[in-house]
Amino acid sequence: MSLIQKTALKSGINVITEEMPDVESATIGVWVNTGSRNESPEVSGISHFIEHLLFKGTLKRTSLDISREIESVGGVLNAFTSREYTCFYAKVLSNDLPLAIDLLSDIFMNSKFDKSELDRERMVVFQEIKMVEDTPDDLVHDLFAANFWQSHPLGRSILGTRKSVGELTRAQITKYFSEHYASNKVLITAAGKLKHRTVVRALNKTFGHVKSRPPKEDAGMPVSTPGLKLYKKSLEQTHLCLGMPCPEQPSPDRYKTYLLNTILGGGMSSRLFQQIREKRGLAYSVYSYLNLCRDTGSLVAYAGTSKESFGEVVALMLKEFEKFRKKGVTPTELDNAKEQLKGGMLLGLETSDNRMSKLARDEIYFNHFVPVKDIVKCIDRVTVEDIRAMAETLFVPEKMTLVAIGKVAPEQLPEGLFQ
Repeated sequence: MSLIQKTALKSGINVITEEMPDVESATIGVWVNTGSRNESPEVSGISHFIEHLLFKGTLKRTSLDISREIESVGGVLNAFTSREYTCFYAKVLSNDLPLAIDLLSDIFMNSKFDKSELDRERMVVFQEIKMVEDTPDDLVHDLFAANFWQSHPLGRSILGTRKSVGELTRAQITKYFSEHYASNKVLITAAGKLKHRTVVRALNKTFGHVKSRPPKEDAGMPVSTPGLKLYKKSLEQTHLCLGMPCPEQPSPDRYKTYLLNTILGGGMSSRLFQQIREKRGLAYSVYSYLNLCRDTGSLVAYAGTSKESFGEVVALMLKEFEKFRKKGVTPTELDNAKEQLKGGMLLGLETSDNRMSKLARDEIYFNHFVPVKDIVKCIDRVTVEDIRAMAETLFVPEKMTLVAIGKVAPEQLPEGLFQ
């Protein structure tokens, strides 16, 4: 029998599990196909706010009861909100999986959204927003998204703004929850030392009764906006993001993008790290990352540097982009990147929580499970020429967006850049 099984509950919610007989833990996650990209400006941040509120008390448990029950068995109960989905999950020893299911079912189906708790948690979210605003190496990524996807909800902060969160009413929150957290938007995945039929039987008693709702209209295809945006702020460092569009998460070209990103800024041996930090000492933190969604994506290079080095760091990034276009990568570089990518993936998948997440993301983006051996084959299949061709497509100056925060001015940039 396959260790991965999929069953639909009475409500239509799909449950996917992976049995891992050799571990002692089990992780279960409730995934909701809604995130910040589904929000209008008026309710920006509502998905993240709901994530907080579900832990603030149910019809039979206080927020303290919820914390005590999961911690009494050494487990973890947590959640996160992204641009495209929200996840509520619990990781416990396998014998405590029934408790985890009961807790997740209770917070999802019986949360009170108490007015006093709502107002108190609103203050917590305000502090979270302020924390990001006071942390420029976090803030610059939100500013980049806001300028890169400026005409689309993907560009708005997942946290929302103090104004939008401050004006959310209980009626808006409960209405949004009933409309967006319906059975046709929910997926449940679990991995670890478990039995599929036991998990399904337990979930059918609760999530088997979740109602379906008509789908809501989507904001449509996002379009990136190239250009330059500088935010002046009195900081000791200048923080910058230089990015461009790249293939979306479900794209067949994703493995080429993964490898290109790894070589560019995916570790201490990457080109950006070596050129900017190791050889010149211009930054402590320098890396690149991918922000991949179902219908779009971005490849972004980040660095924190001095005001005086701002222009030089940007020029060095552009120089590395151009090297990819003109010279590509060496076979050794590509082989090392492949092993780095495969090694990181395989090491990560030793844990039940990462296995649970992979089950969900595969279903969300590909509508089926993608075997690890198939991923390894696709990574190994990428050639030096594939990377050069991808670089030719991606590293086009006219498609790039540069955002920086600090003591910055356009004249600090080399002449002709973003002008």
